[in-house]
Amino acid sequence: MENCPICQAKNENILLQTDKLRVIAVDNEINAPAFCRVIWQEHVAEMTDLSEKDRELLMNTVYKVESAMRSVFKPVKINLASLGNVVPHLHWHVIARFERDANFPAPIWAPAQREAKLDLPENWSQQIKQILQPD
Repeated sequence: MENCPICQAKNENILLQTDKLRVIAVDNEINAPAFCRVIWQEHVAEMTDLSEKDRELLMNTVYKVESAMRSVFKPVKINLASLGNVVPHLHWHVIARFERDANFPAPIWAPAQREAKLDLPENWSQQIKQILQPD
């Protein structure tokens, strides 16, 4: 789609890419410094726009990203969200949450409650990328 920022994305930190989907590390240093997005390549808006096989592929990828993030970050919680109200292109947010992040326990989109005090691995996106690579 011509006007879709997800379809037209540039300079993404891509951790995994196939013909069906891609996984990116999201640059959101303030509210969510440990944030990945799983994006369906084709411009569709809803999970039910996909075949059952494609839905299974997408969700299994979300689960793999969650597992990789849990391994790398050791967070208190992982948030999974598929909203698409602003950008109706099917994608899932996978967000590691920490007691000392700027918003915890509120959503990352809420006003910050404090300055984040996190000690994340410098090369976390590379670690996750390595975990996600097919055997």
